[in-house]
Order: sequence, then C-alpha cells, then structure tokens
Amino acid sequence: MEKLTNETFTTTIHNEHLVLVDFYADWCGPCKMMHPVLEDINNNNDQGLKIAQINVDDYPEVAANYGVQSIPNMILFKDGKPVNQVIGFMNKDALLAKLSNDLN
Repeated sequence: MEKLTNETFTTTIHNEHLVLVDFYADWCGPCKMMHPVLEDINNNNDQGLKIAQINVDDYPEVAANYGVQSIPNMILFKDGKPVNQVIGFMNKDALLAKLSNDLN
C-alpha cells in the first residue's frame, strides 16, 4: 500500500480511477487491526481498486479537509471525489460489501 503525503494525496486520488484511502495513526489499535485486511484486499483485488494510507498525525490538514474525526476512517475516492466512507474496523467481507455499489 502506498503511504501518502500532503504532496502525493491529491495526485493519487485524481490519477487513479478508484482509491480507498485509509486515514490512520500508528498508536490506533483498530487501525493496526485494519491494516492486514486492507493489505489482503490490495493484494487480491481485481476491481482496479488502489489502496493507500495517510497518517493523520503527520498530515492533520488532509484529515481535516475531509472531516476525519475518528479513525480508522476509510474514504473511497472515484475520479478524485469522495463517494463512500467507512469508519471503524471491519473484516474484509463487510468492508467489500459496504463498498460494493461503488466498486461496480
């Protein structure tokens, strides 16, 4: 998974058709639980979905721009625009089900 910065965030969400951005922090327990789920989806998806992460402690202005107040917080961007949001830990099946309408 790509780690985003202030500089790469906008470019990434606009250059890829579908990007799921994981807003996380290193100290966050549920974020650590979410990481292997996202890795699994990233490594085994055939829907053209790119998964990237941005650390809210390092880049709080990006999180603030998208109203991120709780983590883990995953925002699905389609052609640079947020189209879906998932807050909190979810297993792979639940996360894919929540995003399914936007992935097709």
